[in-house]
Amino acid sequence: MVARRGRSPRRADAASRPDRHGRHGRQGRSSVVRPPIGPLDTRFERFDVAVGAASEFLRSAWPELHDVSFEIGSMPPHSHADGIPRWHIDRTAKRIVLFRIPIERLGRLHRDDELHRRMSIEGTVFRAAAEYLDRDPWDLGPERFRYF
Repeated sequence: MVARRGRSPRRADAASRPDRHGRHGRQGRSSVVRPPIGPLDTRFERFDVAVGAASEFLRSAWPELHDVSFEIGSMPPHSHADGIPRWHIDRTAKRIVLFRIPIERLGRLHRDDELHRRMSIEGTVFRAAAEYLDRDPWDLGPERFRYF
């Protein structure tokens, strides 16, 4: 049987380590300062950014939309005979509600990537705003599509 000695003496490099480090060499964490977390990137946040950008463009281009609130709902309360609605317009409350799940899942993209998903969302915002204004969606931003 091998006799165990007591603790081995501390090494020189361990003694030179500052006190704020734990036994594994990492800094201690406190309840006040948490470790940095990368930006959260969820489908809802990407949808919110796309709707926000398109709605801000429309509000700045059309004074009729300046007081209109663009809101995001997950699903419509009920479906209609002609399908599931992508948005709901309430002109008396000056409100457009865009339903995220039908827009994201029922949209037919010819290429399923981030750019085309964002373009689909922005196109839906333009169509909803055009219905609110009783105009054609292409009339809302003609200078934006002049290069086509």
